Amino acid sequence: MGKKARKEREEKRESFSAKRTAHKRSTSLKALGILAAIGVIAAYASYEFITMTGDVPGAPENAGKLGGEHIHASMLVRIFGDKFDFSLPSYQIKSSWVHFENQDGDTVHRHASGVELEFLFNSLKIGIDENCYTFPDGRAFCTNEEYSLKYFINHKQVDDIREYVVVEEDRILISYGNDDNSVIEQQLSELDSQIIQR
Repeated sequence: MGKKARKEREEKRESFSAKRTAHKRSTSLKALGILAAIGVIAAYASYEFITMTGDVPGAPENAGKLGGEHIHASMLVRIFGDKFDFSLPSYQIKSSWVHFENQDGDTVHRHASGVELEFLFNSLKIGIDENCYTFPDGRAFCTNEEYSLKYFINHKQVDDIREYVVVEEDRILISYGNDDNSVIEQQLSELDSQIIQR
C-alpha cells in the first residue's frame, strides 16, 4: 500500500508540475504576443508621425512634412511700448508646426515648410491682419488716426505678415502705438540683440 500511495503522489506531482509548466508557457506566450502587437502599433504610429504631411487634419494649408525643417527666427511685439510676453505657458507649444518653446518668448520655431505666421498667431488665439493685433481676451489694437500697427521683417516695413513664412535668422517686429522713427529704431535694435535659441 505504501508503494502504491507513493506512486500516486508522484504521478499527481508530475501531473501538477506539467500543468503548471504548460500554464506558465501559455501565459508567457500571451504576454509576448501582446508586447509584439504593442510594438507593431508603436512602430506604425511612429512611421505615420514622421512621414505625415500637410494633408493631415489640423495641419496648416500648404505645409510640408512635419519635422521636414527646423527654422528659427526672432520676434518682438511691442504694444504701447510694452513687450508682449510669449514666454508665458499659454503661448508655449500650441502647435507642433510652428511655436515658441522652452519658456523662451523670443524665438519662433518652424518645423515644416510652408507654415505661415498667420497659423502661429491662430494657434495662440491672437488675431492679426493689416490693421489690428487682437489679444486672446478680445482687446484689439488697430490702426486709427492716433495710433498705428506696423510690421517689420529684417528692418523692412511690410503691410501684412500673415502669409509670411519665416526663414532662418529672420527678425520680425510688430509695433503698435504712435512711436516716431527713433523709437522704432530702438525697438529694431532690441530685436537685433535678442538671442535666437536653437
